[in-house]
Amino acid sequence: MEKENVQVNLFGEKIEDIKEVEKEIKNLRKQIEYYNKRYHEEDNPEISDYAYDKLTYRLKKLEEEHPELVVASSPTQKIGGRGKNIFAKVEHEVQMQSLQDVFEYEEVENFVDKVIEEFGKGTKFLVQTKIDGLSVSLEYKNGVLVRGSTRGDGFVGEDVTQNIKMIKDIPQKLLSNDDVEIRGEVYLPRQEFDNINNELLEKGKPLLANPRNAAAGTLRQLDPELVKSRNLSIFVFAVLKGLNFDSDKKELEYLKSIGVKVIEYSILCETKEEVIKAISKIGDMREKLPYDIDGAVVKVDNLNYRNEMGSTVKVPKWAVAYKYPPERKETRILDISLQVGRTGQVTPLAILEPVRVAGSVISKTTLHNFDYIEEKDIRIGDYVVIEKAGDVIPEVVEVLKEKRTGNEAKYQKPSVCPICGEELEDAEDIVALRCTNSECPALTYRSITHFASRDCMDISGMGENIVEQLIDASLLKDVSDIYYLTYDEIYKLERFKDKSASNLINAIEKSKSNTLDKLIFGLGIRHIGKKAAKILSQNYKDIYEIMNASVEEINSLNDFGMIMAESIVEFFNKDKTKEIIEKLDKAGVNLKGNVANKKSNILEGKTIVVTGSFEGYTRENIAEIIEENSGKFSSSVTKKTSFVVAGEDAGSKLKKANELGIQVISLNELLNMVKE
Repeated sequence: MEKENVQVNLFGEKIEDIKEVEKEIKNLRKQIEYYNKRYHEEDNPEISDYAYDKLTYRLKKLEEEHPELVVASSPTQKIGGRGKNIFAKVEHEVQMQSLQDVFEYEEVENFVDKVIEEFGKGTKFLVQTKIDGLSVSLEYKNGVLVRGSTRGDGFVGEDVTQNIKMIKDIPQKLLSNDDVEIRGEVYLPRQEFDNINNELLEKGKPLLANPRNAAAGTLRQLDPELVKSRNLSIFVFAVLKGLNFDSDKKELEYLKSIGVKVIEYSILCETKEEVIKAISKIGDMREKLPYDIDGAVVKVDNLNYRNEMGSTVKVPKWAVAYKYPPERKETRILDISLQVGRTGQVTPLAILEPVRVAGSVISKTTLHNFDYIEEKDIRIGDYVVIEKAGDVIPEVVEVLKEKRTGNEAKYQKPSVCPICGEELEDAEDIVALRCTNSECPALTYRSITHFASRDCMDISGMGENIVEQLIDASLLKDVSDIYYLTYDEIYKLERFKDKSASNLINAIEKSKSNTLDKLIFGLGIRHIGKKAAKILSQNYKDIYEIMNASVEEINSLNDFGMIMAESIVEFFNKDKTKEIIEKLDKAGVNLKGNVANKKSNILEGKTIVVTGSFEGYTRENIAEIIEENSGKFSSSVTKKTSFVVAGEDAGSKLKKANELGIQVISLNELLNMVKE
């Protein structure tokens, strides 16, 4: 009987036809591009490396099975990401490629088998630690360091020479006069990471997410002295050009002899059994290493063989990177406490016996909501397994019920706020409990820290500890009080000096000129995120127009729904809100929207969808053009859509527009439409 060729997507669901495959591929590309930007350009990833690698792996598999769907712009055809445009560009003479990721030992064995089949028994492999840091190129002329650059997209990186020279483990002069270009991974040792975070905690500043992000962010600073103070380090793992050895192992030994800090663990193997054993050995020592690794690299040692094997557009064919699964650790739940968010949502928090997972000491973790506790039957005193992959918040993934002694206590869902004692709202249509007391101290603290955060009013220096100090000193009761703080009041507080007090006052003053969408998002209205805040600011001339708008009017805005509209009207109808807005106005905070700044009204009343790709323009560029000419940019095609701007590779949105009989135009037609 012929085996049915059934394909499944990332979630294990069957894919019925090529259209579904194409749909998943496009969705994966969109997700990966977004996460690439967060990781490479902003040093602020949203998902773990492991989760990201799984998405990339899935996309690569689908493209291998359907080569007709591969496009040059796919993330699988590109390396890394663009830089931040604050350093000079460096064109790499030798492409700095990434590695093929694998997740199963079987895939490693297949790789080894293929190499041995091609080059015979006795072929050697190097198994090395895969350092979790930032990849750089170091160029030496006559033994002197002349340039250091980041990988970037593999072809073009950033010149970070001055910062590279601040890293003490990178020699500025070799013990030889070689002209050589080498590649290494800049990383932040765990102890240094902990030291930096302890210092930031004392200053009330946001903590660094993890050592990898900290290393990347530090190397992209414009202050070399800051780079020096953070004690970055490096492991060099490859020669890009300049030496003529026939073996990777020999090259590394030579580099070490001339003063280069090379990769610490480099195990030479001949069989697939030895390779797997080496990977396992590195995995076992992972927790004890003073730096983070996220995998083990397996590569052919013979450099002549490598030349014969070659590379794809993105990865060498002579190496793979085995990615270790997310770390899991056993610990015990000592207690379950509660925290109150800025919108009043009450969330259960597990207090744990401290345990080190994925480079961080974990002593508490969210339990999401009270239904989650009930579903998993989590009890105080339970032994549990927690998982933390990269930046992801640690999570209880398993309760070890076989370890129960009978002394574990079932958790009782609270009925009153743990901070103010007011009765909690327990609505049937939502999972969470909420404190609705506007005077609750927890809400005050959360709302002010949110208001001052980077995504909102971006008041530098007003971190959680400082907000707590100001509240304790009775200087802040709500967000509007920020704009009535004086230098003298701040200077008197503990740990403040002349410069820090002046800096905070200046940051507060600067925030007054922020755009209205930042203020709206900062006010912490339920169900209103950054995108909704921006839409409001673009459709109303000032905050007073929003305050006077009806539910029906707000609901008619693109990407708005009834729940969001009702939430806005409810928020602005509160006496407390009106008092805050009045105080913000008197303090000189910008309350004007962007409507008055429109270039024209040519697209007024038009709802426009953009689909496909456009040479020289991103969708964000086109959305700006639409909005500054009074049009409404929408992400979905409905009967209300006025027309669709379609580019190359336009997909389901174009199809839906044709089905609904909606006009489709080109980008040039749109640009001609808005010409003055």
